[in-house]
Amino acid sequence: MLSFFKGSKEGATPDRPPAETPPAGWAGRLRQGLARTRENLGRQLGGLFGAHAKIDEALYEELETALLTADVGVEATGFLLEDLRRRVKRDGLSDSGELKDALKQALTELLAPLAQPLDVSGARPFVIMMAGVNGAGKTTSIGKLAKYFQTEGHSVLLAAGDTFRAAAREQLAVWGERNNVAVISQQGGDAAAVIFDAVQAARARGTDILLADTAGRLTTQLHLMEEIRKVKRVIAKADPGAPHEIILVLDANTGQNAVVQVKAFDEALGLTGLIVTKLDGTAKGGVLAAIARVRPVPIRFIGVGEGLDDLRPFDAREFVEALFE
Repeated sequence: MLSFFKGSKEGATPDRPPAETPPAGWAGRLRQGLARTRENLGRQLGGLFGAHAKIDEALYEELETALLTADVGVEATGFLLEDLRRRVKRDGLSDSGELKDALKQALTELLAPLAQPLDVSGARPFVIMMAGVNGAGKTTSIGKLAKYFQTEGHSVLLAAGDTFRAAAREQLAVWGERNNVAVISQQGGDAAAVIFDAVQAARARGTDILLADTAGRLTTQLHLMEEIRKVKRVIAKADPGAPHEIILVLDANTGQNAVVQVKAFDEALGLTGLIVTKLDGTAKGGVLAAIARVRPVPIRFIGVGEGLDDLRPFDAREFVEALFE
């Protein structure tokens, strides 16, 4: 039976969404959230640039190792090193301190094309289809997005399209209660049917944004990848032109496997955006550079904490500044 509700039912999961973080500047929280990656990179780059007064091949080789250790990836690392060599020659750089500044600039320019804020003004309801593997933080990201869009003045409806896991429905219900947002759910059944009904409900209510959850799946589970394609087709039947945004949620802790996920989901669905979560829990935040080089899907938001307001639009320059000492 289809249900419309705000909040969770009796017996719902006790794992409630985290409380909001104390007020603090976003730049400070971003820097704090990227501490592990910065420390990992800083341990190597700090000693690296301090030990080499001049720019030489030994410096380039050690820089390559540092970037690979931060999970920048082979292709992006090679690209950055070539870019640095061009800058050194073009600008006549001679000492390692200048090379560090050049690296920050090169990395910023590599990531900048991915920093594309999500524009939800093109349709009403604006249907956002959420995808990702199990454990990436998809349902939590939906809750945080609901809060973000409400803060921006938009009305929001949630669709509990992960019909495989009762816990996922219950968790989304808790987020709905916390944000005072209605959730459309169904006990079991077909995910596409739930989301179809949610689209109809959003249109009838004049809702601005519909956030549609889908079941987590591994990229190797071909039958489940086909099922999520079906969900996309059914959404299009309910509202021609929808989904207007297809977001893949990535756990930064997965490192280079995140690139594999982007490729697979992009080929299956045609991704329009990414959310990178748990950057505060990894020492390998450089994976964003790998994505930028291998499969440059726009990064709509990044998450660096457990608070409701710790999911923010991606800004390349802010991100790079927070990575360096």
